[in-house]
Amino acid sequence: MAEKYVMALDQGTTSSRAIIFNKKGEIVAKSQNEFTQYYPQNGWVEHDANEILFSMISAMMGCVREFEGDPNQIAGIGITNQRETTVIWDKETGKPVYNAIVWQCRRTADYCEQLKSEGLSSYVKSTTGLLIDAYFSATKIKWILDNVEGARERAENGELLFGTIDTWLIWNLTHGKVHVTDYSNACRTMLFDIDKLCWDEYLCEKMGIPMCMLPKPVPSSQIYGEVAPITGIEELKGVPIAGAVGDQPGALFGQGCFEKGQAKNTYGTGCFLLMNTGEERIDSKSNLLSGVAWGLDGKVTYDLEGSAFNAGSVIKWLRDELELISTAKECDDLAEMVPDTNGLYIVPAFTGLGAPYWDMYARGIMIGLTRSINKKHVCRAVLESITYQMTDLLEAMMSDSDIMLKDLRVDGGASVSDIMMQMQADMTGCNVNRPVNREATALGAAYLAGLATGVWESTEEIERNRQVDKIFVPSMEAQLRNKKYSEWKRAVERSRNWER
Repeated sequence: MAEKYVMALDQGTTSSRAIIFNKKGEIVAKSQNEFTQYYPQNGWVEHDANEILFSMISAMMGCVREFEGDPNQIAGIGITNQRETTVIWDKETGKPVYNAIVWQCRRTADYCEQLKSEGLSSYVKSTTGLLIDAYFSATKIKWILDNVEGARERAENGELLFGTIDTWLIWNLTHGKVHVTDYSNACRTMLFDIDKLCWDEYLCEKMGIPMCMLPKPVPSSQIYGEVAPITGIEELKGVPIAGAVGDQPGALFGQGCFEKGQAKNTYGTGCFLLMNTGEERIDSKSNLLSGVAWGLDGKVTYDLEGSAFNAGSVIKWLRDELELISTAKECDDLAEMVPDTNGLYIVPAFTGLGAPYWDMYARGIMIGLTRSINKKHVCRAVLESITYQMTDLLEAMMSDSDIMLKDLRVDGGASVSDIMMQMQADMTGCNVNRPVNREATALGAAYLAGLATGVWESTEEIERNRQVDKIFVPSMEAQLRNKKYSEWKRAVERSRNWER
């Protein structure tokens, strides 16, 4: 019997990737395309939804060309995606009415403050597991309906559809036959009841969002539809689209965190820490978010999540805007040339601060500058800033869950940095466990699709695939660790509430 494979579509903030995995969870083919970032105003971030679609189809095409097997051996496709990014399009033509508004965009911050002043915070938290913030999809939908001529009337007439990126891709890959979103993406809209697993009528009414434009919420592992005939990827016609999951819970699944209390951190554009909390949600007292990690086999698994908006993006900032480095590896090399940051702290609040602060008006700072600071210190401070943000999240998570984490699984592009992973172990005081395959997000989507199509029989079988690359063990003295972390907290306070 011919071996079966699964293709994962990993649609991220800066690139679209297609990856084919074999039954062992190993990559056998891969293709990636970057796409344009738009910054129309200060704090605004947009993507061209059609460019995202074309970049993904192109990646699928490249992946199939690289694949040495028969495309008929691809049993299913799983999709994982940047989550809160919002697309609204015409139901008949498929044409977006406006650019996709990206999760990082802060244009609706003032409206969020209005919702808080109207006393909506407790209802939003108890219903959706979220805090009111411009991060999530709901206020982005409202902005488009309020600011694009004719959009609200067309939406109320049932002519427009909304989706996060998973929905946009599935709708297009099925030629408009399937309009769904999985629970893990739905729960990031700030419109979804995570206990009842349905859209909340009161929140939709409050924000003036017609429910007819919302996709059907579905589990993360089931066959939603089949790939339609599409130029360039004709070989994939009829392949089931059988899994969908947001990028961060996808990584939790891909890392094999199937038991309550297991946690992972993904170092991507942002920094995302998730803990599996089992079949019961935990209401955070530390400004973390509760959500649905995945729906599988008739059950729902919940998670606690903390996110820092800028992680890998800080290294790109060093490279692209400051031009202090030419590659990410150079940042590591320069940082290793000095024993410390020489008193320099960087708070990379370029788009505000995420958990546990949730300060939309914070902005980035460099503090502790003296004449003896050089670019080596700056590079080291950048790496430390990422690990400090993660430490904030982990301490809040352990407080909420009453679980003392001893092992943190890591993935994402920046997790290749040995120096940063050692810094992370030192700051958190727990082992940092890095797998051989760091494509955990795409792997999670592939596993969910493979479970729906019979490639894998169980999560136990999947867990046996995971191989450890390296474990980083804490080595910093507690006194020094506490001093550095205390100084970080001081620096954060300097950055807060700046824009207001």
